[in-house]
Amino acid sequence: MPLTLTPALRKTLQLDAVTSGAAAILLLVTAAPLSRLLALPEGLLFWAGVALVPFVIVLWMIASREATPRLLLIDVVLLNAGWAVSSFAMLATGWVSPNLLGMVFVIAQACAVALFALLQFAAMRETHS
Repeated sequence: MPLTLTPALRKTLQLDAVTSGAAAILLLVTAAPLSRLLALPEGLLFWAGVALVPFVIVLWMIASREATPRLLLIDVVLLNAGWAVSSFAMLATGWVSPNLLGMVFVIAQACAVALFALLQFAAMRETHS
């Protein structure tokens, strides 16, 4: 069922696209120096940047329309929530062993992504079909 995008939902999608796009560029261009600075695997940083590119494109496509399928918006919320949970899980399981700055980096970006998921979910609930 398509939902008409409210200004609040459109803004959260656009802001998510801008910040995710900036993160993608940062990770793609500076994966090696960031890896040394944060003690995180270079491949993880680079491929996280690669993964963000199609996500950003989809966000812009959704935000540019008057209405979009509800399931597509749910997918965006779930992808953001999954990214945040995975980020915390990497730290909790010891899959990565970043230094203090790396931990702050992972936690900060996970919290930002979780906030987008919450804002998008809240804006979706206020949207009328």
